[in-house]
Amino acid sequence: MRTLILSGLLWLSALASADTAPVSSQLEQLKQQVIQLNRELFLLEEELLFPPETQLAVFLSVDSGKFFQIDSVELILNDKPVGAFLYTALQREALQRGAIQPLYKGNVKAGEHNLTAVFVGKGPDNRDYRRAVNYRFAKADDAVLLELQVNDRSSDYQPDFIVQPWSND
Repeated sequence: MRTLILSGLLWLSALASADTAPVSSQLEQLKQQVIQLNRELFLLEEELLFPPETQLAVFLSVDSGKFFQIDSVELILNDKPVGAFLYTALQREALQRGAIQPLYKGNVKAGEHNLTAVFVGKGPDNRDYRRAVNYRFAKADDAVLLELQVNDRSSDYQPDFIVQPWSND
């Protein structure tokens, strides 16, 4: 598929060498068609690789980050590690400003599953902090979308780790 796009772009660049007005307008139309085709190929590839019947996607969001500064997160699905992420200062700032990070996208069979997320970072008073959260879910016909939330809990000045399922409505 990528070869088709590259050969189309090479052909378009060969057409670009001509200095006539009709050719330049045709070239622009062909460029737009190639962009649209690339977009459609990407969506088709996503649908083939991650069909909704088996799709699991996990995202991460962080509250203001006053009581927990995230260093890393590890995802374990059914007792098997499926992903890990180590954060830079810029990435932590982006999360604290409201960014939502996609952590994992994969396929799972229908049935019962267990997701464990292990968070490592600095907690209150700059102490090392390691906390895990478990979430059991049943996979049916629809995609399962989960958000791992790290929230500040003002009542006792501790971080709160929550798994929030997203609705497919």
